[in-house]
Amino acid sequence: MQLLTVEEQERLFRECRSRAFHLEVQDDYAVEDEAEALARFLRTGEFEYDPAWRHWDDLMREVTDSGRQVQRVRVVTEPHTDYTRFLLATTGTNLDSGEDIRWLPRHLINADNLTADDWWLFDDDVVAFTAFRVDGTLGGFAVTRDPRISEYCRSVRDEVWVLATPHVEYHIAQ
Repeated sequence: MQLLTVEEQERLFRECRSRAFHLEVQDDYAVEDEAEALARFLRTGEFEYDPAWRHWDDLMREVTDSGRQVQRVRVVTEPHTDYTRFLLATTGTNLDSGEDIRWLPRHLINADNLTADDWWLFDDDVVAFTAFRVDGTLGGFAVTRDPRISEYCRSVRDEVWVLATPHVEYHIAQ
């Protein structure tokens, strides 16, 4: 595996030919550029867009405006953690950037059918596992092109995608 920085990961999106899929399986994340917005959300219950996120949104628009798909499934525990409630509030900006996001309550899938780690699957053959530091912050991405790992991640993606609920429907149900 090759360890990429966050900046190097952008190249994977730009080189992606048709589809980038993200599986998120954690209930809480220590995302450095979300800390202030999360604290404000927890204090006020209101989401305020942080201009620091524009870079990500622009990258997603670049990818999706070219006809490529960016999809996510967020496997979450119910009742929701504070961070999941924050994600529910912020997901509209991801959708506006062209991402297709779905939610899968953890109790609806056998844990043995999931990975313990988050990952991106690019074009069915490149897997980028999210590498977290001990403090929970993002350390980078461990990338592999191993066909067995890619095949396994494709099977997980295909299972969770059909089980998960699109954001608009899931959000209304909450």
